[in-house]
Amino acid sequence: MLSRIQFATTSVFHFFFVPLTIGLSLLIAILQTAYYKTGREEYKKLTKYFGGIFLINFAVGVGTGIVQEFEFGMNWAGYSRFVGDIFGAPLAVEALLAFFIESTFIGVWIFGWDRVSRKIHLLSIWLVAISTMLSAYWIIVANSFMQHPVGYAMQNGKPEMTNFWTLITNPHAFYQFPHVVFGAITTAAGVMIAVSAFNIMKGFQVAIFKKSMLLGLVAGIIALGLTLFIGDAQGKYLVQTQPMKMAAAEALWNTEQPAALSIVALPDSKTHSNKFNIAIPHMLSFMSYSNFTGKVDGINQLEAQMVQQYGPGNYVPPVGPSFWCFRAMVYLGTLGILIWLGAIFFFWRRTLENKQKYLKLLMWAALIPYICNSTGWILAEIGRQPWIVYGLLKTSDAVSSTVKPEYVITTLIGFILIYILLIILALFLTFRYIRLGGMNEHHQINDEKGDDIWC
Repeated sequence: MLSRIQFATTSVFHFFFVPLTIGLSLLIAILQTAYYKTGREEYKKLTKYFGGIFLINFAVGVGTGIVQEFEFGMNWAGYSRFVGDIFGAPLAVEALLAFFIESTFIGVWIFGWDRVSRKIHLLSIWLVAISTMLSAYWIIVANSFMQHPVGYAMQNGKPEMTNFWTLITNPHAFYQFPHVVFGAITTAAGVMIAVSAFNIMKGFQVAIFKKSMLLGLVAGIIALGLTLFIGDAQGKYLVQTQPMKMAAAEALWNTEQPAALSIVALPDSKTHSNKFNIAIPHMLSFMSYSNFTGKVDGINQLEAQMVQQYGPGNYVPPVGPSFWCFRAMVYLGTLGILIWLGAIFFFWRRTLENKQKYLKLLMWAALIPYICNSTGWILAEIGRQPWIVYGLLKTSDAVSSTVKPEYVITTLIGFILIYILLIILALFLTFRYIRLGGMNEHHQINDEKGDDIWC
């Protein structure tokens, strides 16, 4: 349990930074393309301004991710030995291909302003954006084998890769990858909207930041809508491949035909029932099979099947966290779309800059994608329990047997303290940059005498 808590802590901390890196690199590339096509200086200013936020986030994201590589070998030696012949290949490709391209061309982009041609400089940021997505894909390929093992054969009690193409075209990855990428674009759009709202609210370069606001709103609404759409398709897929995860996410204890969708419930794992439940009849059947009469298997029946297939044990994941993580994604995602659609309406009415309270709401709404990203990954991982590799290896058999609990709790406390300091540092640098960043010389303020000055 300590090793699970430690890996969960480092993973969630790390994933605070990953989506913004993926999504913001794309939005910056779009801004720089607009500068390249039009030659208008405001697009160059916006590119550099949001580029500073991207670089701070990228640096801290790399730092927080390194420790996970060591956790595989130190805390999860049983897992590494079991799945190393498969897990190592996509991780090696990610490091040697995608991450190296990303790191190299970030350097070209940072130091290449006015040193390389505009076309090469534009190409560098697009290569950064593409390579971040490629990096995400290879990580998802590795994770997808844990969710839905394919392309392997059991040799000497562990899986060995038999088909690399089957591994990298895992159907689970085809659903998970766009879900993650669109979620990342949503995150970046939320940050761009929030930063633009702050500057508009303060009266700093309103005309320029209205352009970044519009880009963020359009990208955010489209990406968030696609995230929800892909999530629905992924849910239908998981009903077939990981029915226990989806039953836990719906707190459906017994098989129903047709099945009702729980809107609000209080699952009780001890009694295998819901203490409180408000549900919409037939709706879960529709969400699972696109018809209103489909049979959805319940937790109790699925557990009986898994006991028969895999032997005695507890095959029920944490139902309460799974249920509420799923609803946090859906409910907050829907709320985010409504908030941003309201901003589009005010933008169209040309009154957004006068809506101070709504601008503050847009700033706070930047938290929504972060919560959705985290709860989504928590559901993906805890909903798979007790398996670390679904159907092949249990989490309890994957942990290192020689690492003492006192070592794990010591490093856990150390990592938490370090990561808290890193997040504080990242937030401090980001907020300071937003207030005093690349376009601050153009901010109009008032001195004590009331005269307009430029600084």
